[in-house]
Amino acid sequence: MNRGAWSGAIAGLVLGLFLKMIQFITGEKVYTLLLNVDFIPVIGKVDWPEVVEFLFHLIIAVIIGIVFGGLLQLKKWETPLIQLLIAACLTIPTIFLYFPLTLLAHQATPGVWNGWALFYWTIGHALFMVVLLVTYRLLTRKKASSG
Repeated sequence: MNRGAWSGAIAGLVLGLFLKMIQFITGEKVYTLLLNVDFIPVIGKVDWPEVVEFLFHLIIAVIIGIVFGGLLQLKKWETPLIQLLIAACLTIPTIFLYFPLTLLAHQATPGVWNGWALFYWTIGHALFMVVLLVTYRLLTRKKASSG
């Protein structure tokens, strides 16, 4: 598995665990929102176990990681600022998914204008971005020093 995929998987794991912890502590259903697929045709009709819903989330995170790694390798972008900008361009749109996801959800999720839930969602996705970037850089450095 390439560095981008691993970075996405690790960042997705951190995001999921962070939002699960926030939901446990505050009661804001941000983790429920993250895993929610009830509005998607066909798969939304199935009552999936949490672990499968989390796997769906990780698949998306891995795809983001692969795109991130692919973009960096394609252009050989090695400067931290460019890498940060690319990570931000891939992550910031996921923050705005909060709005359509809350509107489309059939199960109980935070309200569209719930400021605290949006705050936690944003912090979680910013954490995803940082972990994606740092993990990719660590894996790149490790590969360069061993190869």
